[in-house]
Amino acid sequence: MTNDTTPETPAPQPEPQDAAVPSILSQPQSLPADAGDPDVQEPTNSLPEVQLADLPEVARQAAIRAGWGQLMPVQAKAIPYLMAGRDLMIQSHTGSGKTGAFILPILSQIDPSKPVCQAMVLVPTRELAFQVEKEAAMLAGPDGPNTVAVYGGVGYNTQLDAFRQGAHLVVGTPGRILDHLLRRSLRLDHLRYLVLDEADRMLSMGFYPDMKAVQKYLPKSGFSSFMFSATFPANVLRLAEYFLRNPETLSLSRDHVHALDTEHVFYITPLMEKDRALVRIIESENPPSAFIFCNTRATVHYVATVLQRFGYDADELSSDLGQGAREDVLNRVRKGTLRFLVATDVAARGIDIPDLSHVIQYEPPDDVEAYIHRAGRTGRAGAAGIAISLVGGAERIALERIAKRFSIQIKERPLPSQEDVETLVGERLTAHLEARLRDMDRLEAERAHRFLPLAQSLGENEDERLLMAILLDECYHQMLHQRAEVEGTSPRKSSSERKPAGNPEKGSEGSGKSRKPRPRKSRPKSEGA
Repeated sequence: MTNDTTPETPAPQPEPQDAAVPSILSQPQSLPADAGDPDVQEPTNSLPEVQLADLPEVARQAAIRAGWGQLMPVQAKAIPYLMAGRDLMIQSHTGSGKTGAFILPILSQIDPSKPVCQAMVLVPTRELAFQVEKEAAMLAGPDGPNTVAVYGGVGYNTQLDAFRQGAHLVVGTPGRILDHLLRRSLRLDHLRYLVLDEADRMLSMGFYPDMKAVQKYLPKSGFSSFMFSATFPANVLRLAEYFLRNPETLSLSRDHVHALDTEHVFYITPLMEKDRALVRIIESENPPSAFIFCNTRATVHYVATVLQRFGYDADELSSDLGQGAREDVLNRVRKGTLRFLVATDVAARGIDIPDLSHVIQYEPPDDVEAYIHRAGRTGRAGAAGIAISLVGGAERIALERIAKRFSIQIKERPLPSQEDVETLVGERLTAHLEARLRDMDRLEAERAHRFLPLAQSLGENEDERLLMAILLDECYHQMLHQRAEVEGTSPRKSSSERKPAGNPEKGSEGSGKSRKPRPRKSRPKSEGA
């Protein structure tokens, strides 16, 4: 059966087979699956590509049902490894056909006569859960395996009905999956396939603690794990070690994705709205830490103040900062307790942040060489990083010049809308609150129940809804400031080791004290570094 819950937002369409990402220099094109490419990174003992005719009958019929005339490159390359059960990290962008790359082999391996969960796909958002489930249901057909989408923010009844009737393929967000595991309404004893889809986004949504808890319910053996991600920063690589046995890597350079490298992107932002655009980009990317570069001390101070006023853990570094204040900032950088450092090129010299995932250029540098120095601070030590540029007006010309000078492909991304950000932060906060609910004992839950009548009444008119929004905003920023269990700071475990299944530890979003931006004295906004 398929999940018939109607989402609150319009249903997204299945992932297109031929989507491409726009670029300053060129428009990437999908190549036929059999087009040779010596730069494709494949595992040792690589397997040959497959064509539609090579697939099992169930998978061939599914592809015909979807109207696919040929396999996309990621499908032709990845499917043999999935069929062989070799744990794999696959690097491929959204829109490259990756959903079909894992659904087709899963369909051919599921036994419809056994009404148990045999495959599970973890995704970062309810929208993606709905999308993947719909594509899986379409590929499976009316007589194929039963699928269900499982995500928070909606009731449990439809999901429980799907489990009772025997859902073979479960697609869901980690938080709601964990809820069902705790309720014993979902069991993974017969799991054969585990897929982590868009793993980098899953971590950016704050699901690391939930994913660790879900991992404890996995069988000790007998199933294969696969991770799909557009990038492989350090925290994603460590997540792979936690969920995959001896993980291998498949990266398709023809998709313009480069493992162990820095991805260069830019957003077109109106000059007078750059500050708000920066906030939306940060909310969308949700980097664990980032350098934000500006060209002048005045802009550094302004950007740091804006971020602090929006509730972010940010501080500034420029050449006019007093020695005591500078040492305070540098100490936080060295300890890894500062999330966003806003700085000029001169002030940031000699400063290094381990595992820095993002460099954000609020303004393109005046000196083209400075772009390389800025971007080079991320993507180190075998991990992927991302260099983001905000450009408006004539600044795009400067960025074009940098791209041409250094032969860098800098891809344009659409600026997230306010509605996009509202959806993201809503899902992030919902996941956080559901985790807190799971962590409550009986007395704490009883205490919270006192406010149910008030919560219901506050939703009855616009003015009172604003009161509720204020409380949610405060809760959201408390969540951001928590010293949560940071992805990748836990001890590294052997890639061949899995923890045994069993009762989960008590769910927690993390521990530690909230950090507030320290008050700053105003200073003259003189120009220059």
